[in-house]
Order: sequence, then C-alpha cells, then structure tokens
Amino acid sequence: MLGGAIGAGVAVQARVNGALGERLHDGVGAAVVSFGTGLLLVGVIFLVSGRLRAGLGQVREALADGTLRWWQLLGGLCGALFVACQGLTVATIGVTAFTVSVVAGQLVSSLVVDRLGIGPGGRTAVTAWRVGGALLASAAVLLAALGRPRGVSESLAAPAFFRDAPPAVLIALPILAGVGVAWQQAVNGRVGAVGGPLSATLANFVTGLAGLLAVEALLRIHSGLPSELPSAPWLYLGGAIGVFFIALAVLVVRWIGVLLLALTSVAGQLLAALVLDVLAPTGSTLAPMAVAGCVLTFAAVALAARSPRPNPR
Repeated sequence: MLGGAIGAGVAVQARVNGALGERLHDGVGAAVVSFGTGLLLVGVIFLVSGRLRAGLGQVREALADGTLRWWQLLGGLCGALFVACQGLTVATIGVTAFTVSVVAGQLVSSLVVDRLGIGPGGRTAVTAWRVGGALLASAAVLLAALGRPRGVSESLAAPAFFRDAPPAVLIALPILAGVGVAWQQAVNGRVGAVGGPLSATLANFVTGLAGLLAVEALLRIHSGLPSELPSAPWLYLGGAIGVFFIALAVLVVRWIGVLLLALTSVAGQLLAALVLDVLAPTGSTLAPMAVAGCVLTFAAVALAARSPRPNPR
C-alpha cells in the first residue's frame, strides 16, 4: 500500500511538473523549480527541528567511521538524470518508448541491487518468482503505455542536437535513467537507516538540484532564461510532493526491498494516472489497454511477493 502511495505521488508530480514545463517551454527547467522548492521546504523543516539536525550529525559520524560511503549521498543525481532524460528524449522517442525503457532498466537494476544487498534490507536472491514479476510488469507497462495518447506537446520539443542523435542513444538514456532510479532508492535507504528519512531526502534534493542546474545551464547558454514565471500556485507543488514520496520510499525500501518497491510504485503510478485521466482529463479518453496494463501490474506485484523477504547481512 505504501509503495502504491509513492507511485501515486510520482504520477501527481509528473502531471504538475508537466504542466509547468509546458508553460516554461522547458521540461528540465520545470524539474529545477521542483527540486528547488523541495529543497527549500526540507531546509525549513530542518531549521525548526533539532531532532532532525541531530540526524544529520549521525550521518556525518557514519561518514567519518566508514559506516556510510560518500557516494551513498549521491542518489539525487540519479533523480536528476531521470528528469533530464525525460525532458531531452520524450519529444523525440515518444512517451511509450521512454516509459517502457525506464521501467525495464529500473526492474532489471532492482533485481541486481537486491541481490548485491546495496539497499538497507540486505541481500535477496534472484528467484523465478521475482524475475517473472519483473517481466510481467514490463509487459504490463508496455500495454498501458500503448493505451495512452502518443502525442507530445510541441512546447517540450527536444534540443536540436538530441533530435539528430542516433535512436540507440535516445533509447539507452532512459534505460540508464531507470537503472539509476533503483540505485537511488537503495542508497537513499542506506542514508535513511542512519540519519532518518528526511536526512536522506535532504541529501537527495541537494545533489539532484546541483545536477539539474548543471544540465539547465548547458541548455540555456543560447536561449537565455524565461522572461516570466507562471502565476498559478499549484504549478509549484511538485517539490512538496517529491519530499513526500522520496521520504516515504526511504522508509519502505528498508522493509520490502528495491524490486518490490519498484513494482508497487509502478502499480500505484499507473492507477493514479488512470484516476487523474478520469478526474482531470487532458483531452484523452480512458483506454482499455491502459486499464488492463494497470491490472497486470498488480498481478506482477503479487507474483514477485511470493519470494522470501530480504535477509539482513
């Protein structure tokens, strides 16, 4: 259930950031705003809470004694890679190819990450049930994606140098982004096990914003900054939503592992997208294939959940 709530948060954030990106004519710029507002919110929370600041002290101590490695604080860079790839490739390869590539990379990486014990829950063997769940979920996402509209807003057109890139490169980027998402969830969980979920969330937003600012600076060299920002307040809620689901993921990954977190969050994301299509349609109708894909994803969760729980090291 909690994994589904994480996926629902991702779906709502994607709708908010997508609308902001269309108004800015810049998907990566919208992600910068989202990460920036999320970091501001987390920073304020830490300023008023001595207990949370003590958690940061525990993270520093863990870095000093080797319990944590410095690279485990860089999970946010993978989040930055994901949203940057989305903004740079979706307009060229389409929503379907992007979504399926990301999920495929995420699920394969989740199996490996769990097997190696990179996350806080320890090692989990690669079993037929888990592989079957991952394969079924990939097929379900493909089915759901094919059932959704394929059009991409012209306001989010990719930069010229990406439009001319080889198709293999454009597909490889979202696969790599999906691989990074699984690794991000694992290392964030490690940091959260030491300093608490909001300490991991803070590190995630700091590194993620730094990565996105670097990408946005490169993209804006010739085009310059937007002349004005949209005034609708709801367009700036993406950061707060991100704080919610990233902190929750830090907790949940400790209990169920990276693969099940990925599967349950994908299922929640698809379900929330269907609900949003009904309650706040963007011009498309609810497609039967999208509904079928959502149902199959929940079946994939049940299949993978038949495996033993992670074994702490």
